[in-house]
Amino acid sequence: MGPSNALYSVAQVRAFDAHAIDVLGVPGYTLMQRAGEASLNALRTRWPTALHIAVVCGGGNNGGDGYVLARYARAAGLAVSLFAVVDPQLLKGDARRAADDFLAGGGLAQPFSAEALRPAEVLVDALLGTGARAPLAPEMLSVIGAMNRSGLPILALDLPSGLDGDRGIAQGDAVRADTTITFVAPKCGLYLGSGPEYAGRVLCDSLEVTLPDGKAGEAMLERIEEGELARALPRRSRVANKGDFGRVLVIAGARGMAGAARLAGEAALRCGAGLVTVATAPENVSAIVGGRPELICFGAGSAKDLEKALASATVVAVGPGLGTEAWSRALLDAALASGKSLVIDADGLNMIAAAALGVPGNAILTPHPGEAARLLGCSTPDVQADRPACLRRLVEKTGAVVVLKGAGTLVGAPGRTSALCTRGNPGMAAPGMGDVLTGAIAALLAQCRDPLLAARAGVIAHALAGDDLARQGGGRGMLALELAEGLTRWVNP
Repeated sequence: MGPSNALYSVAQVRAFDAHAIDVLGVPGYTLMQRAGEASLNALRTRWPTALHIAVVCGGGNNGGDGYVLARYARAAGLAVSLFAVVDPQLLKGDARRAADDFLAGGGLAQPFSAEALRPAEVLVDALLGTGARAPLAPEMLSVIGAMNRSGLPILALDLPSGLDGDRGIAQGDAVRADTTITFVAPKCGLYLGSGPEYAGRVLCDSLEVTLPDGKAGEAMLERIEEGELARALPRRSRVANKGDFGRVLVIAGARGMAGAARLAGEAALRCGAGLVTVATAPENVSAIVGGRPELICFGAGSAKDLEKALASATVVAVGPGLGTEAWSRALLDAALASGKSLVIDADGLNMIAAAALGVPGNAILTPHPGEAARLLGCSTPDVQADRPACLRRLVEKTGAVVVLKGAGTLVGAPGRTSALCTRGNPGMAAPGMGDVLTGAIAALLAQCRDPLLAARAGVIAHALAGDDLARQGGGRGMLALELAEGLTRWVNP
């Protein structure tokens, strides 16, 4: 198998299946039997007291997995109600064999009926799996809707039926599972977009399939892990001083936008930058210094006022609350021309998109979906419809490290496997959270000097701090400044 953090496309996993069958000589029906056995084990572990299960089977190999599970469940003494959405006599290949074995053992396949689900204690979704295609037929949507309304806990086999296995998007509707057991290798769609809402808890069983070596076995995405923080932030020497941990210059905050500058600057401090300076509209200085005296803050009336700070900076973070006026553009241009490592966010990205400006190759861009759409010249729904593809386009277009923010933040860089953050929560959809992320990434970059590592580590620290807050007080009412304060825990691994 691949590394534990690796995620694959549906096409890749199908190729792994074919490799096991055609090259390794594992019969397809053997894989189906292993899937049925693994599924029953997962069901009995998750719901150990359940005595009656309902299994909804479709017409492909996912349905075949369901027939195998149903046969094994009956042999284990469970009561099984099996609902065939497709007549078993119309099945082909291994799925037909699985249905025949179930029926030959005394099992009964009955037409689907929402009312007949009621006596069961657990519902098994073996309807479509990876076979979902857009758009789903009305009769399939009707069955999925009835399963979701049943009130029963649902175990989905391989993928919740109706979920796009690559993008995490429901094809009109999808089964809302409590637990999903996926086979051979984890699919990207279980973790992207709305995938986690439909999949519930995700288990994976390899079915004893070994992935091919080389490019064929390379992951489509990899999950960002907590260990990234330890790699970005090794233990500090006892004789270290603040000069060893980099100087961050935050260029942010047009008139009346002191908050964005303060949040980015505070996050940089909380993540361990040695010295943090904020260049902002002169009207903002007193508010920022009064709230956080550890920040060096000065008013930048023009780009010329940045010269000294730019010369001494290790990393420049530019854009939060900066506006898009002539003053804003002059400060951005100075940052772009500085030759320094850059983290560009918010209005910095909007000005780059509007003027089609190039960015240095050592830059980190942190767009949310709307900013990504402006950079790509498409719509926000286009970005959300296929976030991994849009990330790749942004990386190709800019040559920079790109952090595509949102539910399931993605990080990409030229020539590298894209990464996915599976942590974080809806409470983080709040004002200022992006400003905090900008400051966090800038501080990590100042310390590790590796743009991709800094971006990945900053994203996971930000998400973990957000999850801490959600555990403490729930998701609603989360404040960005509270999250910035919570970063300190996670940058001391």
